[in-house]
Amino acid sequence: MTIAPIAIRPLSDYGEMKRAVDFQRLIWGDGFSELVPAVVFWFASRTGGIVAGAFDEAGTMVGFLFGMTGWDGARPIHWSDMLAVLPSHRGQGLGFALKRYQRQRLLETGVTTVSWTFDPLEARNAHLNFARLGVTSHEYIRDTYGASSSPLHEGIGTDRLVVTWALDSERVRRRMEGPDSRFGYDGGELVNPEDGALRLDLSVPRVWLRVPGDIQTLKARDPAAARRWREETRAAFEAYLARDYEVREVVRVGEGGRYLLERR
Repeated sequence: MTIAPIAIRPLSDYGEMKRAVDFQRLIWGDGFSELVPAVVFWFASRTGGIVAGAFDEAGTMVGFLFGMTGWDGARPIHWSDMLAVLPSHRGQGLGFALKRYQRQRLLETGVTTVSWTFDPLEARNAHLNFARLGVTSHEYIRDTYGASSSPLHEGIGTDRLVVTWALDSERVRRRMEGPDSRFGYDGGELVNPEDGALRLDLSVPRVWLRVPGDIQTLKARDPAAARRWREETRAAFEAYLARDYEVREVVRVGEGGRYLLERR
């Protein structure tokens, strides 16, 4: 698969897998303590996992994808552990192309369910996951990875949504194979209005939850405000997911985003 002039393919040898270790440092910082070593990439690639890179014409790795396949009872399930794109190549559809490559590879092997975690305060990632890929989520975990050494996580912890990607569902097929989803902001109550208190006891079929448009920029400018966003959204996700709501969509509103949670 190619996105001219980018080629997406499996990492071909142990040397390229070592390059993937260096790539992690470029994304998460030199002091990142959760690096996946090359030996894990090597055995994962031999046991149903996906270890792939996106390369430009000069052979430079500009994107990376890693996941492992296991079992949930009697059915195979894939855990997508890492997806990363160099800052210079973001906003060009490369993240979506890597996920499309992953979907095709897994469907060919009979795997139809994929899960991963992501920070719900990262609005760009949320839009890719929900609007473009069609994931859903009904699980929120506080400090999933404990204290992190990455500057991306500094000050706001590692709270995560766990998403489910049903590869062979109509929802996912339409979003992956059709145009960019433009689900509108329509109907439902706002959990965290700008000029009011947090509302954790709403009983309507759908609620909306505001998030900032760029948590990293906000964190650099006003760390206390970034922490407040974490505390507020944590309380909302935990309250509504515990009452059988499911995260279904993300829409862009102004400079920020809003999650749609619906009763299941």
